[in-house]
Amino acid sequence: MKRAGGSTGIQKAAELLSRAVQSFGETVALYEAKQDLNRLLEEYERIDSILNQIAQEIAALLGEIPIASQLRSIKGLGTIYIAAILASAGDLTQYVHGRQFLRKAGLNLAESMSGKRKGQIIVSKRGDSTLRKYLYLATLTLVGTNPVFKQIYENNVQVKHMSKQKSIFKLLGKLARILVGLVHSEESFTPEKTVIPYTQAA
Repeated sequence: MKRAGGSTGIQKAAELLSRAVQSFGETVALYEAKQDLNRLLEEYERIDSILNQIAQEIAALLGEIPIASQLRSIKGLGTIYIAAILASAGDLTQYVHGRQFLRKAGLNLAESMSGKRKGQIIVSKRGDSTLRKYLYLATLTLVGTNPVFKQIYENNVQVKHMSKQKSIFKLLGKLARILVGLVHSEESFTPEKTVIPYTQAA
């Protein structure tokens, strides 16, 4: 145990252990408590089973969409993210460039005309909020699970001295361009094509 002041708190830990040995739990209505716990576990298993069934049905539907297999080639971009993005954005081949895709999600940049922030450049948020939400969550997941996105994120923060939030939005734009680029090229995601040009440009 460590306290804010840096002390180890060994004496406090010993006191807690001593009191724990002498303490006793609730002995009233043990049967009812066990029944409540069993009901909660049964409810958890029921909901978990429903969610698994839904995930399987979504995966089956994605199997019928040709471009879904291309999107799956991006490590970390799971079934739910792909389904949510396609459901909100529609056929990605209709977008000529990632900028159009970002505009659909309301993630394009716009000038703020409010009294307090007049002239500042902000994210417009004039688009599909569900698409915006899942693109953002997908980017966060990719930063944590995909080596390519993690490398770019760290380069933005450590080398280019961007804020963490700004780096995330930068990567969000990159994800949009990658998604549109994949469906137009009819190719799978290739880390080398993403990292090497980025590193050279940096």
